[in-house]
Amino acid sequence: MKLLEDRIRKDGIIREGNVLKVDSFINHQMDIKLFEEMAKEWKRLFADKKINKILTIEASGIGIAAIVAREFNVPVVFAKKSKSINLDDNNFSTKIQSFTHSKIYDVIVSKKFLSPEDHILIIDDFLANGCALLGLTDLVESAGATVEGIGIAIEKGFQQGGKIIREKGYQLESLAIVESMNAADNTITFR
Repeated sequence: MKLLEDRIRKDGIIREGNVLKVDSFINHQMDIKLFEEMAKEWKRLFADKKINKILTIEASGIGIAAIVAREFNVPVVFAKKSKSINLDDNNFSTKIQSFTHSKIYDVIVSKKFLSPEDHILIIDDFLANGCALLGLTDLVESAGATVEGIGIAIEKGFQQGGKIIREKGYQLESLAIVESMNAADNTITFR
């Protein structure tokens, strides 16, 4: 998606260790107009799918997923990275290793919000090594629900996540696929 690629080139900051900071428009401060255009593109790409829920993981995916849910006119569910006192014990759970935080999370979704009747579109901001998506697909499959597709804002194409997810047979639609990044001169190449 050229609009997203152009915005990454303009406002993205590349750091050592293959870190792409997009916090000024995606995952700290959010550009809702940009999210709306991204949502329209995913609506077009998944137009033939029977989607009745959007699933994401806290926290950075929630803003994008909410706008996508509005475009599809369905609810959004987000997987929680920690159990709170207001959750009961009737949950689906999995473990996910975060590339960004170098940490393993116990991720949960209440069984009230995922069921075998659900047709899920998974939405997230980044795809690097694929651990978050594998965890989310595990939650969906635990519920007996169907993953209709996966929408990613920015995929790091030089890492294995996209390849792993596509080899599992999921329809993965990344709006910007980064082929390479150079922190020394802040240059980025898209696939």
